[in-house]
Amino acid sequence: MVTMGEFLEGLNITVLGVTIVFLVLTILAIILYFVGWLERRLIERETRAAAKPAVVEAPKKTEGEEVREEKIPPRDLAIITAAILAYLAKKAEALRPLPFKRKVSDVWRLYGLQTSMEEVEDFNYEIGKW
Repeated sequence: MVTMGEFLEGLNITVLGVTIVFLVLTILAIILYFVGWLERRLIERETRAAAKPAVVEAPKKTEGEEVREEKIPPRDLAIITAAILAYLAKKAEALRPLPFKRKVSDVWRLYGLQTSMEEVEDFNYEIGKW
């Protein structure tokens, strides 16, 4: 029979163990968060350093020039989209798995042969011909 003292000692050990596990997991989560933050800062610093020397002044516009943005007409956009979707559908159709018959494993056949050979050997041994 378990006494009350033993029960409380087991309960204390359980609570202590669970607390330590969650404390260690919290510390690991904080470390991983810090590593991610540090990595983001380093990447931002590298991109800012790489972007600074590459600053090129845009050509200045004269009064007579207009900046023209080329837009794709909706009809052409629909045609291009339909062509891409047709291509993807054709490609997905080619990737469909083909039905096939699985080859029956040779393990059972070999096991049967081995069993037959063992029976013959045992029979010969029992007779005394071995």
